[in-house]
Amino acid sequence: MLRRTRGQIRIEVIKSVVLALTGIIMVAPFVWMVSVSFDRYANLTPPFPPRFLPEKFSLFNYKLVMENGTLLRAYLSSAIIAIGSVGVGLSSSLMGGYAFSKGKFRGRSILLLAVLATMMIPFEVRLIPLFLMFSRVRLTNSYWPLILPNLLNGFGILLCKQYFDTLPESLREAAKIDGAREFLIFRRIMIPLAGPIIASAVVLMFMGSWNDFLWPLIVLTSDKLQTVPIYLSRFSLEDGTRLAGLAMALSSASIVPVVIVFLIFQRYIIQSVALSGIKGE
Repeated sequence: MLRRTRGQIRIEVIKSVVLALTGIIMVAPFVWMVSVSFDRYANLTPPFPPRFLPEKFSLFNYKLVMENGTLLRAYLSSAIIAIGSVGVGLSSSLMGGYAFSKGKFRGRSILLLAVLATMMIPFEVRLIPLFLMFSRVRLTNSYWPLILPNLLNGFGILLCKQYFDTLPESLREAAKIDGAREFLIFRRIMIPLAGPIIASAVVLMFMGSWNDFLWPLIVLTSDKLQTVPIYLSRFSLEDGTRLAGLAMALSSASIVPVVIVFLIFQRYIIQSVALSGIKGE
């Protein structure tokens, strides 16, 4: 018994060391990015080999990227697009997931397969038809082409459906006996129980919208509507050495909203991973 206990402790120690090393490897690039962003002379001579403490700490790079207000306008555009995309995508995913999970209608399986099949189509294949469609209705160079396509989110629908499948049917039946209609059951019973999956979907959709680059670059032609990734691309290094400090300062600033959203919903995300829903009928 003693040998077995020591063996278990040894395995736990090895696991902890491996996880710690993995965590350090994943965090190291972000630490280096922040360090370079605070380095006063990083634009002239980018630090090599990489160091995790700036040679001369300064806010010069952050003052430079924020001085003309362009970054704030890009933040506003990205925030409007991200919030609109999350609102549209989450609403449609919840309703679609609930319908496919609890609904009984003809052709449900075929329709679900059609929705899931959209996940197999690369965005590059849909890019030209989407652009032509929004161009004909004169919605290009606006936020609508970046928000409306989220009405059909195959991954979000599948995510919500899998969660609603874990909720007992007895809750729905009891509400029907009390005279509640389907939408009232969905709004008053199912949605409050779906907090963990809603939090996970919000984080995933927000990250996807905030970090999107190709589609906004095509449909947004006005500099006033440019998003953070587009603004960041203007600081791309042409020769691999120039403007490193500015690029890292802007990169560090661009991930702040994503980190804030994740920290807000972190508790619910952990619940969605730890729990599989309410068990029992």
